Amino acid sequence: MEVLRQARAQLAELTGLAPESVSSFEQTEDGWLLEVEVLELVRVPDTMSLMASYQVELDPEGQISGYRRVRRYERGRADPRGGGR
Repeated sequence: MEVLRQARAQLAELTGLAPESVSSFEQTEDGWLLEVEVLELVRVPDTMSLMASYQVELDPEGQISGYRRVRRYERGRADPRGGGR
């Protein structure tokens, strides 16, 4: 759990955006791979706010070694991919 907290804090510091949740994580040979949901743009009503999923790679010590945005969506929209990878 500490790795997830640190990753969220590091991503927030790097991007200036507010991570809301970790939607997936897995341990890899090179560390960890996470998908983090981030609030990118606040809109009114809140269901129209823009969210994004970021894929975040961590080294074995839990430090971010890379990240990239993999999709953007409105908060109130269902995931057309069915909710999984």
